[in-house]
Amino acid sequence: MAHTYTQNLIHLVFSTKERQPSIHERVQTELWKYIVGIGANHKIPIVTVGGMSDHIHVLFDLPKTIALAKAVQTLKANSSRWMREHDRRFSWQVAYGAFGVSESGRNSVIEYIANQAEHHKKRTFEEEYLALLKKHNVDYDPKWVLG
Repeated sequence: MAHTYTQNLIHLVFSTKERQPSIHERVQTELWKYIVGIGANHKIPIVTVGGMSDHIHVLFDLPKTIALAKAVQTLKANSSRWMREHDRRFSWQVAYGAFGVSESGRNSVIEYIANQAEHHKKRTFEEEYLALLKKHNVDYDPKWVLG
């Protein structure tokens, strides 16, 4: 793959189990940094991380050698292990949303992730997630989409 070139920006969104508010403000900044470290350790370049007490957004560049599902599993499993040091009952929801981002959309997604607190004054996680699915034309079953 020496002459294979890719750029696969992915906007990843996933929630805590049952969307419980278990990412307390006191650990959020540390968790975001930890996820950047997970990415570095597994050669998954993380562009930015942010979120709220019940969900997380990660913008990353999916490497040409890693399947999306494997990258997500790596980020979720390692961050979950770290979070359990702060709350032994912590866990992520099994499902996730992953959306392709063009280079021209990079900065707007970075800004969107950075301003989560502001967005969630007007919109719940559920409303945000459904809007992302609709924006990206993802078919979903309303009965099951939010777990």
